[in-house]
This record gives sequence, C-alpha cells and structure tokens, in this order.
Amino acid sequence: MLKAIGISELDNNIFDLISKDWGLITVNAKDKVNGMTVSWVQMGHLWNKDVVTVYVRPQRYTYEFINQEDTFSLAFFEDNYRKELAYLGSASGRNEDKLAHCNFTTSIVDNTPVIDQAKLVFVCRKLYEVDLKEENFVDNDIMNKCYPDKDFHRAYTAEIMSVLIK
Repeated sequence: MLKAIGISELDNNIFDLISKDWGLITVNAKDKVNGMTVSWVQMGHLWNKDVVTVYVRPQRYTYEFINQEDTFSLAFFEDNYRKELAYLGSASGRNEDKLAHCNFTTSIVDNTPVIDQAKLVFVCRKLYEVDLKEENFVDNDIMNKCYPDKDFHRAYTAEIMSVLIK
C-alpha cells in the first residue's frame, strides 16, 4: 500500500534512483493506461517548484499518451522487478496491455495512474515541453552517439504534486 509523504521526507539518492533503479512513466489516455521504462530523467527545483523532467522519443507509444494528458506518474521499484522493467522498456503498448503482462496493477491518485507495486512514486503535472534539436547540441559527440537516427526526445518538465512510498 502506498502512502503520501512530503518531498522533504525523501531519503533516497536521486542519482541512484534514476541511473540504477530506472523509472516507469505511467500515463492515462482515453481510458487506457500505458507505462514505459525511462532512465533519462532529471529532478530538481525550477520555477519555484519541485520538478522532474522526463524524456520520451516520438516513436514510443507513451509519447501519444503523455502529449494528450496533463499528468503522469514516475515510479521506482525494488530490484526484484528488473525483468518487468526491462520488458516495459522494450515492448510496445500498441500491441498489448504491457502492465497486465507484468502483473502490475494501478490505482488512481489525483486523476493519475500509479503502479501499486512501486516503492516510490511521483505524481506529476506537466508545466513545459520542448523538443531536443540537433542544432542545440554543443557536444556533437553526444548527439551522434545518442541520436544516429535523428529521433530526438521531447522533454517534459512537470511539477511533483505528490510523493508516495511503500
């Protein structure tokens, strides 16, 4: 069971959460919930708000969902969910209910789906979105390595509205 806490009560290493634990974006659109594993995430304080920025490529099915909705959740899991997170990062929700395939269940918090099995969830409200562009890269090596197909991410910066922990 997830319970709400204040963001200042978090004692997690944010860098470990993002780079080692991976995250799962979950978004609702047209009465369907979709989730996608993400590892490119930023967290901080911007515009006098606690925020998270997630990056989604245009070919991902989640891209359609996150563009239609004002909110999404970002969840983190215990290590024993690695197999499920790997699956959610590689399979497409166009073809199946990926969350059901992984035996994940959802609850609705602030009109936003959250994964019940998560250890930590941020419920987020979009504030800003921008497409990454080739001409804005100062380090062309990153652009060439990460975007050989020129399929640049869209960055979504969102206010963290609530924090839930197991």
